[in-house]
Amino acid sequence: MNARTRLYPANRRRALQAVAALTGLALAATGCSAGMGGGSGSDDVADASGEFDWKRYDGQEISVMLNEHPWTTGIKEHLAEFEELTGIEVSLNTYSEDLYTAKVEQAVRSGSAPGVYMLPMDDFAATQYDADLIEPLTPYLENSSLTSEEYDFDDFPSGLVDPGRFPAGDADAQVYEVPIATESYILFYNKQIVDEYLGGVVPETMDDLIAAAEKITAEGDGEVFGSVVRGVRSDGLRDTITGMVLNQWPLDREIEAPFNVWFDGSWDDPRLTDPSIVKGLSDYASLIAAGPSNRFNLDWPDATSLFAQGKAAFFIDASVFGPGFEDPETSTVSGEVGYAAIPAGDVEGSAGVWSWGLAMAKNAENKGASWMFLQWATNKEMTAKLGAYTGGAPRQSSASDAAYLESLNPEFIDVTTDVAATARTTAVLRANWKPGMLVIVDGILAVANGDDPEQTFERANEQMKSALE
Repeated sequence: MNARTRLYPANRRRALQAVAALTGLALAATGCSAGMGGGSGSDDVADASGEFDWKRYDGQEISVMLNEHPWTTGIKEHLAEFEELTGIEVSLNTYSEDLYTAKVEQAVRSGSAPGVYMLPMDDFAATQYDADLIEPLTPYLENSSLTSEEYDFDDFPSGLVDPGRFPAGDADAQVYEVPIATESYILFYNKQIVDEYLGGVVPETMDDLIAAAEKITAEGDGEVFGSVVRGVRSDGLRDTITGMVLNQWPLDREIEAPFNVWFDGSWDDPRLTDPSIVKGLSDYASLIAAGPSNRFNLDWPDATSLFAQGKAAFFIDASVFGPGFEDPETSTVSGEVGYAAIPAGDVEGSAGVWSWGLAMAKNAENKGASWMFLQWATNKEMTAKLGAYTGGAPRQSSASDAAYLESLNPEFIDVTTDVAATARTTAVLRANWKPGMLVIVDGILAVANGDDPEQTFERANEQMKSALE
């Protein structure tokens, strides 16, 4: 997907508020700057001395492995700048998301592990940490010979960095990932379809949204649909459906890390029968049911394609898709997309937020040169440049980068501002969480096929206990 964005008139004040709200929330959640923890690091760390120099590893070659993502589109366009700056040659391998996870899991366990790779800041990272596959980054960050004094790691809000620290929750946890693209979960809508079928009225509650989606699909003659959301059986639904549950989870109700909403303080105490969870998952099931005939085969590429073709009224998913919908080269709905927070549930809830990160494989060669790439790709300048492709630059300093702010739709900025004000992480920091997530997804699909929600998630609660044994 090409996520290059058209330019919009600047609204600097509102954009500054947007980034400030996101970063302010994250800082408030932890009450401190990012910090790094301690550690020893590789021989490249021990051998480094003298002043910082981008040419320290001139002539070396590194491997970089990335998921096909808007951020990756951006990095490809700037890769030559890194090679010229450092003299380091980059061997870049990219894979579509349906292949990437398996490829990277295999690669980090091999003797030719990638120096730098994209890693979700959630249970994927927890699993690799548990298997001792990731290089700790704290020793590199703390070494002034390897890290430019301009890098400023504390520019990343702690709330966004914490899912990449391990051991999770430990006061001495080290940094293993640096965030590159932050996503929140919002409602996209097609203004023309809403005008034609709903008289221009965007539903303000979740129940009204589901009713409106059902109405449009019923009246759309198989050409236009009320809703397109991911309906395929995949653990990739984890963040979107967690966002739906957070929408029904009272804002003042505590969520304990590393369990998130799914467990009551212990991995052997799942709570899928909790009314907030049952309602949030049932809402998502209803939106699947209101989709096209191939609704159970839709993953995000299919759902975003239908929305970009003007076939769907509503789409709930990650904010990262926003810039792509505004690209007239790839989207027929450019300029006709509306943005909103997920419509209100039965209680005052919150939104979900999640990040991709960059990590280094423990088995990689040329780690010092790999760190130079990771450092360059996540510095202030590149974070702002690449943020224009994702709509989610994770550094606070992007709030003052005019080019980044002007690249985004003002309505998109307003909505992500509001969402950021209450957003909570969707990450579950448990190794091998996938079987548990598939239990939840199976329950959603059963409800979307007409099964009773309470009975379905009561069964799923029992299945969860055995799935994680």
